[in-house]
Parts: sequence; structure tokens; C-alpha cells
Amino acid sequence: MSRIGLKPIELPKGVEVNLLDENVVEIKGPKGTLKKKMVQELTIKQEDSSIIVERPSDSRQHKSLHGLTRSLIDSMVEGVTQGYAKKLEIVGVGYKAEKKGKKLVLTLGFSHPVEMEDPDGIETSVEKNIIKITGIDKQKVGNYAAVIRDWRKPEPYKGKGIKYEGEQIRRKAGKTAG
Repeated sequence: MSRIGLKPIELPKGVEVNLLDENVVEIKGPKGTLKKKMVQELTIKQEDSSIIVERPSDSRQHKSLHGLTRSLIDSMVEGVTQGYAKKLEIVGVGYKAEKKGKKLVLTLGFSHPVEMEDPDGIETSVEKNIIKITGIDKQKVGNYAAVIRDWRKPEPYKGKGIKYEGEQIRRKAGKTAG
């Protein structure tokens, strides 16, 4: 039984929910508006200051979709009230990042700097060797952080590259003389 799907989603003050036809959920809050189409088979209801997701049967697929849909809606509510942030650390001599308008310019040891334009709804800021990515859509923030990290993943010998803040890099021993 999906325990996550059974929990009602409490709506904080200042958050409006519109349940449109074809299971489209639109959530408005102080930070912005998010709109997402959910699975047709599930029923989404609003009761007082909470949202309830119900499934038609106890089949395996309905149970998994039940928890997923509830989690997606909960993430949307959290996004429009608090927002999401990811931090990336740049480690390595000569590796750096800087902001030029809406562009993030990365110097990562290539023959040219890498320029990336911030997607809609996402902001980046650079402070020393830390890149902070913020936005209201959890999926977009995480995806953009992964795209930036893919330019220079941390390598296991010296630990150079772009890593998530707090990420542990498994280090390998280098060559030994002898």
C-alpha cells in the first residue's frame, strides 16, 4: 500500500490551487506559478486547505503512480513557497566560473571558456568557487545542475572537477614508484 500517496498535501497560506480538466494542476504562490499535467487514471481533489490524491484500484501500477503524483504536487507546493537551490563546487587549479549577464561562463581547462545561458525560471549566482542554482521547479533546478556538472565531472585521482556541495569523491591511489 502506498503510504506516501495516502497523506494529504497541506497548503500553506498564500497558495492557490486550480484543478483544470484532464488532471492539469496549476499552483500559484508567492514565488510564482507552476503547471503540470498528471496521470489521467488518478483523481485529484481539493478539500479545505489540502489536496488529496486517490487511486481507482490497488493494482501495482496505480499504487506507484499514487505516491509519485502526490510527491510531484507536494514538490510544486514547496517550490512556489520556498523555492529550490543546488550548490556546485569547482575544485582545481585554474578552474573558475563567472556571471556575465544571464550567462554562466566556465573556465574548465578546455581551449575555450564554456558559456551557458540560464534557462527560463532558473537563476545562477557565483561566489568564489561555488555556483548556486535557484528556481521554483525542482526538476529544472536539478537538471541544470547536472548539465553544468557534466562539463567536468570530478576525477578520482586528484578530485578536480565540478561536484555537488557535500558530495564525497572516492579517491584512488596513484601510481607508485618502485
